[in-house]
Amino acid sequence: MAWVILALAGLFETGWAIGLKYSEGFTRLGPSVWTVVAMIVSLWLLGIAMKSLPVGTAYSVWVGVGAVGTVILGIVLFGEPANPARLVSVGLIIAGIIGLKLATPA
Repeated sequence: MAWVILALAGLFETGWAIGLKYSEGFTRLGPSVWTVVAMIVSLWLLGIAMKSLPVGTAYSVWVGVGAVGTVILGIVLFGEPANPARLVSVGLIIAGIIGLKLATPA
């Protein structure tokens, strides 16, 4: 269950990273509220996952899920480049997340 919670925490991290873009420096109320709520939920879920997962694994996976999600949404929502180097790099992050999962009991 800790891994599911950790994955959700990473998705909320993606949500607040994208929310930062939409909030335009916290000058737009709706996106700003979403961003702050997503930050709180993301950190809360990360804390719950860390009760049973090693801190290094949990934090690395949290950041990795957030980074992958943010890159993908940046490409889809904002037209950011999807060149081979970026896609290979995202693939390496995913491989690292999978590796940490396989190497960590729980």
